[in-house]
Amino acid sequence: MKYVDIKKYDIANGVGVRVSLFVSGCNHHCKGCFNAEAWDFNYGKDFNDETIDEIINALKPTYINGLSLLGGEPLDPKNQEGILKLLRKFNSEFPDKNVWCYSGYLYEYLLEQAKTNKTLKEILDYIDILVDGKFELDKKDITLLFRGSSNQRIINIKESLKNNKLILSDKNRRRNEDAIKC
Repeated sequence: MKYVDIKKYDIANGVGVRVSLFVSGCNHHCKGCFNAEAWDFNYGKDFNDETIDEIINALKPTYINGLSLLGGEPLDPKNQEGILKLLRKFNSEFPDKNVWCYSGYLYEYLLEQAKTNKTLKEILDYIDILVDGKFELDKKDITLLFRGSSNQRIINIKESLKNNKLILSDKNRRRNEDAIKC
């Protein structure tokens, strides 16, 4: 697996201050993608144990809320082993911090794949919030929180898996929605 970047103080890709890993490789090729250079699975730096240690060290401050996984496509089969290794270490080090994952795959598709893919099943067990769906340029909406187009959903994975039904996060809102109500 390769990665494009690690942002150690990210406030755009999940709630609070986060460490964000941008992996390389994506087969979705969404028109208008903000990170098209990450489509190439060979672009960027090698993801290895030193990379994991760098991410874990960046997550140590108490003001860091959690880890965000983006791409490229973090849940592509070619990236799953690397992501799982990171999530296992993250979970053992920071059981009280959360994981957000951005994927072009729909939640329902991931669940179906996880029935026969143990690696993906374990990855989903570690994720707290999934932002699913391909970016669709004709549905681009800059007023949405934590997503680029209106077809994308912010899903509470933990609650969805526990209740065996899709449960949207309370973050499925627009920017300044609370201020507009005042």
